[in-house]
Parts: sequence; structure tokens; C-alpha cells
Amino acid sequence: VTEERATYKTDRLVTHAVGVGMTGSGKTGLCITLLEELVDAGVPLIVIDPKGDMANLALLFEDFAPADFAAWVDPGEAQRSGLSKEAYSEKIAAKWQSGLAEWGVEGERLAALRKKMALTIYTPGSNSGTAVDVLGAFAPPAPAILRDATARRELVTGTVSGLLSLVDVDADPIRDPEHVVLSRIVDEAWQANESLDVRKLIERLVDPPFERVGVFSVDEFYPPKNRRKLAMRLNGIVAAPAFEPWTKGVQLDVDAMANPIGDGDDKKVPVSLFYMAHLDDRERMFFAGLLLEQIVAWSRAQSGTSSLRMLLYFDEVFGYLPPYPANPPTKTPILTLMKQARAVGVGTVLVTQNPVDVDYKALSN
Repeated sequence: VTEERATYKTDRLVTHAVGVGMTGSGKTGLCITLLEELVDAGVPLIVIDPKGDMANLALLFEDFAPADFAAWVDPGEAQRSGLSKEAYSEKIAAKWQSGLAEWGVEGERLAALRKKMALTIYTPGSNSGTAVDVLGAFAPPAPAILRDATARRELVTGTVSGLLSLVDVDADPIRDPEHVVLSRIVDEAWQANESLDVRKLIERLVDPPFERVGVFSVDEFYPPKNRRKLAMRLNGIVAAPAFEPWTKGVQLDVDAMANPIGDGDDKKVPVSLFYMAHLDDRERMFFAGLLLEQIVAWSRAQSGTSSLRMLLYFDEVFGYLPPYPANPPTKTPILTLMKQARAVGVGTVLVTQNPVDVDYKALSN
């Protein structure tokens, strides 16, 4: 340790970062510090948290009061230390206070960070935090996206891929009839500025509002028996009582997540944390794909800048950005953000245990 202060320019994160480290190596602690410093620098954050570690961003105890720590300490660890929960909480509070003081971090700085951070913990599929209405993803996007044919098609493709992943259908957007027909249904509805709910989507899958797909009739391209089979699978998911929490809550608004709130000394930096530890792998993939496609679509409508406008942080990215030939619904939007969104000031930080978890094209960016 020296007296020299090491600093890193936030704008360098426009060209992304990857954090690699095994369990227990300290990468989560390092990355939480990185995110706190970005908030202090005024950079909005979107955090995708599959395992549930990043909610520690909410643990800012500027008074270092043992009572504040008591709800979060491990009772088993206290017992193994031969201390009561209260005494162990006091020990942890003192450890935090002295440890931060060694680096010149006092309670005032934590209080300032707490005041500046507008943290929202979103819990898709649950009412534990801020619920998310994922069916809102089938509403028409912003006019700027509708006018951009490329952005609209990408959002349609990603939205349909996410929906199909929910019923374990891995369909190619160009070749497979289930993806082509669903995409056509969504695209035509959006161009007519019509909001689709899942009921309408399923009905139109059974009886499409068009007669031909390319040169073939729709019944020849995707026979009615196969359409009904997929419709039944989709209906089984959305009709289940467990799916109800997915239909309530706020709609995804990337523009609100990417812009500071207020002005001057009262300006707050939005930190949108999507907590997914309670979901199964299929549900996590479904929601992460929808969210990433919304971010890509939003980025298409932004003006160019070399400054860091917003940062996307993806914790434990294993399985979401795998090497070739695997192609989950999250892979294409992450690669698109890494290749293109830097031009509009969107940086990406990926964290995993092993570099082979990440597709080589992402690492090359």
C-alpha cells in the first residue's frame, strides 16, 4: 500500500470489461466497489444479477450501527465464533468501519453515496421487490424504434426468441417456421401500433392474420396441427397460477433507467438491479433476453458520444454468452451491445468464473 491514489477514467469503460475469478476470489467485492464508484461519478447502471449477490449494493450503513448489520449477518457464523448475534453484529460493524477508514472512506462518503444512488431492485416473476410486467414487452416500442426498420426487426426477433425459450423451443429466426410466423404476427401488430397480449398472440398463432409466408401458404409453411401444438404449450405456461406475478408491475423503460433523476445537488443516479436468483434457468434466460433486447432497441435511438452514458453489468454470465455453436436468446443482444452500443456511450461489464464461459467474439471486443 502506498499513498498514491490510483484512478481510472470512466469513459474507458465504453470499450467494456470482463471480470474473471473463482468463487471466493473477491471479484464480487471488487465489482461492487467499481459500481459504487461509477454511481459517484454519475453513471446510470443496469445490473443483471442471476445469482443474487449484487443486491449488496443496498448495504450502505454510514453510521456503522450494529443494529443495521444485525439483519444481514450469518447467525451460523456468529455461533461458530462463540458470539451472540448482537455481539457478532457489533464486531462486523467495527470491522467495516476500521477497514474502510484505512482507505480514507468515512461515514460521510457513504451517506453521500446513499443520497446520490436511486437503487431499484426489480424482481421479475415475484412481488418481493419491484415487480415487472413482462407482457408489456409485447406493446409497441417507442416511435423512434418503429421508424428504424433494423431496430424494430431486431426487437421483434429477440422478443420472440425469449418467448420461445420459455417453452424450451430453440428456433432459428430465419429458417424455423414457429419463429418466422410468430415474428410476422408481432411485427405486423407493432407496425399497426397495436398492443399484443399473450391471448391475442396465441389466437393469431392458431389462425394467422395473413395467408402466405413468402411464396407458400401459411398452412403449408407451418401446418395448423403444429401451430396448435405450440399454442397449447404457450397457453399452458401463461395460464399457470405461477405465471401471474409476471403479468403485474412496471413495464421496462430503459430511457428512465439510463437518465439521471433531477438536477444539481439533488440529482440522483438510477441503479436498476434485476434480481433473478428466485427464477429457474429457463425463466432467467427468458427475462434476460427480453431485457437485453429492450436495451439494444433503446441504444439504436441514441445520439453518438464517446463518454460513458450508461453501463450494463452482467454478473455470472456463464450460460448467457456461450461459445459457438450455442446461441441462447441473450447471446446476440450482448454481442450487439459490445460491437455497436459503444458508439452511443453504453459500456458492458461481464463477470464470470472462467474466461472459456464467454464467446470469443465478445472477448475480442
